[in-house]
Order: sequence, then C-alpha cells, then structure tokens
Amino acid sequence: MSSTIAGAAWLDDAQLQKLLAVLNADGEEVRIAGGAVRNALLGEAVADVDIATTNLPEETVRRAEAAGFKTVPTGAEHGTITVISGGKPFEVTTLRADVETDGRRAKVVFGRDWKRDAERRDFTINALYANADGSVVDLVGGLADLESRTLRFIGDAETRIREDYLRILRFFRFFAWYGKGRPDAEGLKACARLKDGISRLSAERVWSELKRLLAAPDPSRALLWMRQAGVLTAVLPESEKWGIDAIHALVRAEGDLGWAADPLLRLSSIVPPDAARMTALGERLRLSNADTDRLVQWAATAKVEPATTEGDLARRLYRGDVEGIRDRLRLDLASARGRAEQDDKALIEAGGYFRLLAFADRWQKPDFPLRGGDLASLGVEGPALGALLKTLETEWVDSGFSLERDALLERAAARLKA
Repeated sequence: MSSTIAGAAWLDDAQLQKLLAVLNADGEEVRIAGGAVRNALLGEAVADVDIATTNLPEETVRRAEAAGFKTVPTGAEHGTITVISGGKPFEVTTLRADVETDGRRAKVVFGRDWKRDAERRDFTINALYANADGSVVDLVGGLADLESRTLRFIGDAETRIREDYLRILRFFRFFAWYGKGRPDAEGLKACARLKDGISRLSAERVWSELKRLLAAPDPSRALLWMRQAGVLTAVLPESEKWGIDAIHALVRAEGDLGWAADPLLRLSSIVPPDAARMTALGERLRLSNADTDRLVQWAATAKVEPATTEGDLARRLYRGDVEGIRDRLRLDLASARGRAEQDDKALIEAGGYFRLLAFADRWQKPDFPLRGGDLASLGVEGPALGALLKTLETEWVDSGFSLERDALLERAAARLKA
C-alpha cells in the first residue's frame, strides 16, 4: 500500500492548499484526516475533505477569515469549524481526546497529540492522516489493514463500542464497503456482546447507517455477519424468520442488467411483503413518508405472474401503484434469474418477468378522455354523474384504453336513454 496520496486531483485544489498553508503556519500543524485519505489510497472517489489541526477552534476561525474564507461554527463545542471556499465546505476539527462518553455523545478536551487523536477514532483505516504534500501519516496500523482489507477497531473493540454504540453498525457498514474475507474476530465478538446498546441510539442514526450499508456494491456478506452476530435481528427483526438469501440474486441482477444499487429495493428483498409490518417498520426507523409508502405499496402489490400479457399488466399499472408493481417485478425477475441455472422453469419465468418489467418501465399512464363536464352537458348531475363516469372509465380500461371520447359519450347517452 502506497504511503502517499500525492497526485490526487482534489489535493491539488488551490483553495484547499491555501487553507492548509494558513493553518500550518506559526508552530501549528494541519493534516487531511480520515475518509479522504482512505479513499485516495484505494483509488476511489473522495466526496468530503476533513481536516485535523492543532489550532483551537477560535484560532481556526481567525486564520481562515483573515485569509478570505467564510466560516460556520457547525460544531465548535466539539472543535469543528466548517470553512467554505467557493461554495465547497471543509470541516476543520481541532485535535481532541474523549474524557467522558455515554454510548452516544462524548465530552472532549482539545490537544496537540496526533496519536491520541488517532486513537479516539473508530477503525484503523479511518485514522490515517495526510500532509499537504500527500505524505501519509499512519499512527495505528491503518495502512496494513487497508492493504489487506481488514476492518479493525483501534485498540480494544469493546472500549470503542461503549464510547458510541453506533460503531456496531458502522463496523458492518465499513466492512460492506471496504472489507474482505471474514470480519475481524474480536470486532465481531464485541459487536455480538454489546448489540443491546443499539437500543440507545436514535432511529434516525440506525436507519442512516443501515441505508448506507445497503448502498454498498455488495452488502450481502456484511448482512450475513450481522445476522450471525444477532445485530441484524436487533435492528431489523422483520428479517429474522424471512431470511436474507434473496439479496444475493438481486445484487447479481443489478450487475448483469445495469440497475443502480437501490437500498430500499434491497431492503424489500430481505423483509416479508406484509403491508402492516412495513408500516410499523417505517414508523420504528423513522423512514421518510415517501420511503415508507414505497415499502407499503410494494408489500400490498399482488404477485404478477410471468405469463401475464402486456395488456393485463397495463390495466394493473393503471389501477395500482406503478412503483410498487415495478419493485415487485424487479425482485421476482432477480429471484427467477437466481434459480434459472438449476431450473428450466425458472428460466422461462425470468424471460416473462424481463418482458413485463421492460413494458412497465416504458409505460406511461394514459389520460381518461372524459371529464365530469362532458356528462353534465348530457344532463347528468350529483352522485349519478360520478357513478356513470366511473363505469365508463372501467369500460375504457377494459377496452385496452382504446375507446375514444366520442365513443364514450355515445355509451353515456345510450345508458341515459335505457
């Protein structure tokens, strides 16, 4: 594993280098910290650049503003100042050490000890620093673990977890993204022993971590180890008796068919299609209304048989929830493809689902050509108008949406004369 990130395009950004120089003057030190260094070493995209410094927060503000940067005290009590340049934020945090933790929050003291700052972080691969010239500073063995793709807590795993129980979920999330082989044994055992601490976390924090785990290129191994440790049942009890095997076929289908990784669809693959339970899940994890509704609509959607005609599917799409039907088709297609290697019948099913999904993806809801005013002109009013309009819409749908406005009006007039 290289010990430099020199040459990374984002590191050469003139405004970033200016900020680093400003904070690195007059006896103070500054380094890039954490995920940006990790991802740069792996050749992966870097979204956010976090900075660690010996400058106290007020000195960070003074220096940055004197150099023309805008500052926002986003977490000044914990040492974090957001410095903004050209609309791009850089989080600058003073070196610190935890003096008291309760499993969710920590009281910190500021310091100048880089090793102590590194040792308060969660995993070795997240505690790497880089100087302005790109040279990497490794104080906890992160480079070796990054090279072997080992996710390891810094120091004693139980101690790290007791500082913040969210680290249990972060352990599996980072394993999903960066781990290889088996998770670190001591870390896995500690997560299993302390899993009850997850109940102390807010629902929003739990869902945020679970959603990011489900967005990994292939979260299936992480989910398997979560289940083995009893952590998956703790955060997603709906999966306990349902199983997680379906996600393997879904991930393969995504790769083969060019589908984007979809955390909510992946979640659907490991929970039962039970609308009431999906409503309860959404409430428990504080999902957005849109996400909860999507899960509920998927669960409430009846299975589409692979031999269904496109005409019948069009009628279902018109009357039902389009996204729920598409989600159901994607999961059924993935499942059939997963069984197709051993089952010729499943291969035929997969072909049917592929055809139906292609139709559903390009389907656009047609506009019913009649309005209430059209029937009012015929003298229909009140409840009778609504009932007749509904009857005519049903006939229009059953015709394959082929009846035109004049034909529908003729049917309306005929009914009124009968």
